[in-house]
Amino acid sequence: MHVHGGGGASFGNDPEANRIAADWHRSHGTDGLLASLVTLAPDDMLSAVEVLADMAGTAGIAGIHLEGPWLSPRYAGAHDPRLLREPDLGELERLLDAGAGHIRMVTIAPELPRAIPTIELLVERGVVAAVGHTDATYEQTLHAISAGATVATHLFNAMRPIHHREPGPIPALLESPAVTIELIADGVHIHPAIYRMVLAAVGPDRIALVTDAMCAAGMPDGAYQLGQLPVTVTCGEARLPDGTIAGSTASMAELYRFAVAHADLQVATRQTSVNPRRAVGI
Repeated sequence: MHVHGGGGASFGNDPEANRIAADWHRSHGTDGLLASLVTLAPDDMLSAVEVLADMAGTAGIAGIHLEGPWLSPRYAGAHDPRLLREPDLGELERLLDAGAGHIRMVTIAPELPRAIPTIELLVERGVVAAVGHTDATYEQTLHAISAGATVATHLFNAMRPIHHREPGPIPALLESPAVTIELIADGVHIHPAIYRMVLAAVGPDRIALVTDAMCAAGMPDGAYQLGQLPVTVTCGEARLPDGTIAGSTASMAELYRFAVAHADLQVATRQTSVNPRRAVGI
C-alpha cells in the first residue's frame, strides 16, 4: 500500500519503469501494490496519475497512492520542499478524475489550510485519507480522524514526535480504533522495540507493514534519485545529502521476516497482506 519503486525504476509517467518496479516487487513477496507517487509539480503529477490509472489491474498494480503534495514543509522527509503546496480542492478533483477511480489513498498533513475539507472530499469519493508528513497537534489529528482519516502514514517517520505535554499526532493515531498504522519495519526506519511497543498498544490487526521502497530496492549501493532529489544508498540505507532517510530498499519478504522474528508467523501474514488490503479496500 506504500511503495515508490524498485529494481532500478520509480513509479511515475513511464509505463516501462512502472512495469519494472512492479515486477521486482512481485518477485520479492508482493502480489499487489499501490504505486506511490512522491510530490511532483502539478502537471507532472497529473501525467503520472493518468499513466498509472491506465495500468491499474496489470503488473500487480492495484491502485495509486498520492504521498503528497499536501505535506508539512517541516516534515517533508524525502519530498522536494519546493513542490509542496497547500491543499487545493480543484487540484484534488482533477487528480481524482484523472485517476478514474484508481487513486486508493492520499496522504495529507491535517494542520494545513483546507486539509479537513480535503479529507472530507476524499472520503466522499471513496478514497482513503492518510495522516502523514505532519506537524499536527494532537487535537488537529483527532479532527482529521473525525473527518474520516483512517491510515497513519509510516508512523513516527516524518511527523512531530511525542512530547509529554504536547503529544502531537502519534498518540491520537494510536488510540483511534479506526486507524490502520503503517510501519516501515526494515530495521532502519524504526527500532524493533518500537515495533513491539506498537504491537502491544494496538494489537496485530491495526498494523500494516509497508516497504516505502524507492527505486534502489534490489540494486547495488550508489547514487539514485527520488522525485527531484538526489539519494545515496550506502549499506542498503537510502539517504538525502543532509542525512534524511529517503525511503527504504526493502522488499515485502524482508518485512515479513522482521515480523516473524519479532512477533510470529500469523501476525506477519496479517500485517503484510490481510491488514493492508483491508485498509485500502482491495
